[in-house]
Amino acid sequence: MAAAAGDACGTVTGVRAGAVAGAAAEARFISSAKGKGLFATKNIRKGETVFVERPVVSSQFLWNALYNYRACDHCLRALETAEENAQRLLGKSSLVLPHPEQCSIRKDLHQQCPRCQVTYCSAECRQAALEQYHQVLCLGPSRDDPTHPLNKLQEAWRNMHYPPETSSIMLMARMVATVKQAKDKEWWIKAFSQFCSKTANEEEEIVHKLLGDKFKGQLELLRLLFTEALYDEHLSRWFTPEGFRSLFALVGTNGQGIGTSSLSQWVHACDALDLPMLQREELDAFIDQLYKDIEKESGEFLNCEGSGLYVLQSCCNHSCIPNAETSFPENNFLLHLTALEDIEAGEEICISYLDCCQRERSRHSRNKILRENYLFTCSCPKCLAQADDADVTSDEEEEGEGETDDAELEDEMTDV
Repeated sequence: MAAAAGDACGTVTGVRAGAVAGAAAEARFISSAKGKGLFATKNIRKGETVFVERPVVSSQFLWNALYNYRACDHCLRALETAEENAQRLLGKSSLVLPHPEQCSIRKDLHQQCPRCQVTYCSAECRQAALEQYHQVLCLGPSRDDPTHPLNKLQEAWRNMHYPPETSSIMLMARMVATVKQAKDKEWWIKAFSQFCSKTANEEEEIVHKLLGDKFKGQLELLRLLFTEALYDEHLSRWFTPEGFRSLFALVGTNGQGIGTSSLSQWVHACDALDLPMLQREELDAFIDQLYKDIEKESGEFLNCEGSGLYVLQSCCNHSCIPNAETSFPENNFLLHLTALEDIEAGEEICISYLDCCQRERSRHSRNKILRENYLFTCSCPKCLAQADDADVTSDEEEEGEGETDDAELEDEMTDV
């Protein structure tokens, strides 16, 4: 099992990227049409953790970081205390949170890269980043130089992909940097090749979804900037027009949203406090009002957000009646897959690519969202049972679909 949230980084350190703790599941090939799926290797009880997985590579979203959502540059652990987090989101520096001892952030453990000053939650994360990819990506004294190739690449991405963010060019940059730094380059190339591939037409649809109508010209600009910043002979195919499109589509298809929040961690810890009834009622009322005030001031953007590539999680197929869900309860990039119901050995483990509200819509509405965002039509038991339903969508659902938030559509998104 992963370590407790209060630990500096728990199982994050000393383990090769992509490692899985206590897995009760394995990936199996299903068919050429459906690809791989994830299946239970033993009986799993409702509420049980199926596995805890570390990403092969991950990165914070660029706009999220620019707007001062401070996270560890390696594991995305929130770096602000819960009180600092609430003060920033509320725009009120005088706010004082009760029970400050319930905040698990250890600012005394934070460290910076001595060359480029990016911040890590611990010495372990700083070392892990340095050993995997940061030697290649460290900007040193050029961190604020707009003419540096990496800064040009990041600025171009920000100008193409606005919030709500669903992917990051830096995820691809860390993939390349990881291979460039590695002694065993073939191991890493094989690790990245485990993620599903798409046809050329499907790749174009994914790129179009991420970049918009001018995606062809924008994709070429990104490729040229990406090549200028990171070209490597071992990965020459990734820098060709076709290879770069495939790499882009791989990240767009498999990138799992990550969300971390010191405030959310503090709230969960406060919920577990054993308090007299009056104190409990006062604390709950305080927290309820705090979230209402924050929503008025900052909207729905509450978390440090990014994305990562997870080998096992990426094998989870969708169902409109999922038997598992993903979350990030340790306030870092460690993904927990938890059973929503009892799962028998040999049974497929499915998550939902839709949020709770979307899952309650008609079959037609659900599949419209899935086709537009994930390029497939669902054939889960719920959809098959509703196969004879009319292919119509209510006015209310049509309105909701028009307001679908892309950032909510990554696999079970950013539960923390």
